[in-house]
Amino acid sequence: MADAPVPTLSVVVPVYMGAATIGELVAALRALEIDGGLEIVLVVDGSPDNSLDICKELAAQPGAPITLLSLSRNFGEHNAVMAGLGRARGAYVITMDDDLQNPPAEVRRLFEYARDGGYDAVYTYYAEKQHAAWRNWGSRFTNWCADRLIDKPPGLYLSSFRCLSAFVRERIVASYEGPFPYVDGLVFQVTQNVGRLQVHHLPRNEGKSNYTLRRLMRLWLAMFLNFSVMPLRLATLFGLGFGALGAIAAVITIVEAILSDKPPQGWASIMVAVLVLAGVQLVVLGVIGEYLGSMFLAMNRKPQYLVREVFRRSAGGLGGGLDIERPRADTRAGGQPHREHSESES
Repeated sequence: MADAPVPTLSVVVPVYMGAATIGELVAALRALEIDGGLEIVLVVDGSPDNSLDICKELAAQPGAPITLLSLSRNFGEHNAVMAGLGRARGAYVITMDDDLQNPPAEVRRLFEYARDGGYDAVYTYYAEKQHAAWRNWGSRFTNWCADRLIDKPPGLYLSSFRCLSAFVRERIVASYEGPFPYVDGLVFQVTQNVGRLQVHHLPRNEGKSNYTLRRLMRLWLAMFLNFSVMPLRLATLFGLGFGALGAIAAVITIVEAILSDKPPQGWASIMVAVLVLAGVQLVVLGVIGEYLGSMFLAMNRKPQYLVREVFRRSAGGLGGGLDIERPRADTRAGGQPHREHSESES
């Protein structure tokens, strides 16, 4: 099958529990008029509902071409985005969620803003976020940490609705094969030529957010541990600080013993100090253990993602046929993928 023309814009959408919304999203994206053409990359991230079947139907329909990736299990949003970036071909690529909280009509405006401004990356922000309060607080905390841990321009809001140039996309896909990707950290390792654009944020009409507190913690740890050595430096500072307090306390105790005719008292204070120091030691050991655990999993080639099948509309056919590609080893922790021919080519 001959390669399709390279589009100007690719839109990557990780799909998880998105059966109720993905059809409307794809229809709205296909209705956009993009100079140079548009392609859509859907990544079904082991969704337990019938999202994959619906996405197959969408991929077979006429309109902007769809590349559909079916991952072997749920790997997480950032892993799914990396899988989509690896298959995108456009001069620019936009990543967005499948829940319709980002209006598809904003896609063209975001693309043109990045293209006309010459930006390597553009992040969106909202006048008012339509998320639950606890998630908004978590986002603020994550952004506050990101200001201090990664090379993020101060005040830039990290949104999953972002536009990247092919230059950035190619380099982050090629440079990172570990099992714990954090897309924004990878972007800022490549470029500081970053813009920001205010867009609308709509309330969720279907279902509930797939981000639980556990998932947000995993995402935060991916940023905290994989893209900064700041935690190790903080552990060193904690050790120095408590060591200094211990030295001061020792001097005070010795002076009191020399000048006073009574032995120093304070069993309770000693126990408090022991417990505090033991707690700090366990925290430091935990931080070091997290780093070692991440290195262990990466060295043992835990996959960033595994693609079970790739679906595309059959060449020259509008009758609903799909080409199916079953990669032998499409994994981002064990080398580059080896692709088989699609069924129509065999």
